[in-house]
Amino acid sequence: MAEEISYATVVFKNGVQPPKAEKKEDDTVYSTVQVATLASKTPNVEAAAASRYFSLLLVSLVILCVLLVTCIAAIISISMLMVNGVETFSATISNLTLVKQQLMMERNILENQTEKLLRDRDNLNWTLGIILKHDTFPVNEFCPDKQCRPCQDQWIHFQEKCYWFDERAPRWKTWNQSQTFCKDRCADLVVIDSQQEQEFIGLHTKEYYSKNHGYWMGLRKNAEGKWLWVDGRNVTLGYWSEDSGTDSSEPCVSFIPTANITANWRTRQCLMENKFICETDVLTRTSVH
Repeated sequence: MAEEISYATVVFKNGVQPPKAEKKEDDTVYSTVQVATLASKTPNVEAAAASRYFSLLLVSLVILCVLLVTCIAAIISISMLMVNGVETFSATISNLTLVKQQLMMERNILENQTEKLLRDRDNLNWTLGIILKHDTFPVNEFCPDKQCRPCQDQWIHFQEKCYWFDERAPRWKTWNQSQTFCKDRCADLVVIDSQQEQEFIGLHTKEYYSKNHGYWMGLRKNAEGKWLWVDGRNVTLGYWSEDSGTDSSEPCVSFIPTANITANWRTRQCLMENKFICETDVLTRTSVH
């Protein structure tokens, strides 16, 4: 017992161990080395992993930055294009509006010019028609100094008519003689169409010889007893005096200056000699009615 203890003590001191004890010592050393090796390798692995992660993160950030910058540039470009597009569209609309206004103005001018040309054409046709009524047109009377006027000398212009009032000394004329005198001058005895014309004639006639004398008008009874104007129209208005009327047996009518202006048409025998009033269309006119 004492020897075994001493052997063990000796062997331990001399570094000699039994096989079993030696195996344990090797295991201990290996474990120690292995642990040390693993411990020394672990920080390096973690550092490499961290480095790779950081690199990936950095690359991702760079890519994100590039994408962000690209997106911002694209947005700015699109915005500029949209702004330019809106400005271009607005400018186009403005230009089209101006063009439309210009075309409307030109159309109005063209319409006015066309209307004036048509009016001038109608007026020239009117003048030509008046000239053709004359067998021999009195140029000097209508157009002195080559400037044509609506009416001849001694004729009075009113609206679209010319009037000649007989103010000569007697001998006066019967109704038929008066109408013949007017016809020789491409006119007729006056036809009264309105109260304005009735008043106009009243202003240019005056009393002469007696209150029974007046101015022959272009109104008389035909063979059937119907009152007609010399142009063939029926009587649509009348300014008959109190002592005359449409039922009178006297077939011709005169205008009495001294009577009421709204009641001065008086029937007379057509052979009575009176002054008279001729009426004709103007040679030139400035408007179309």
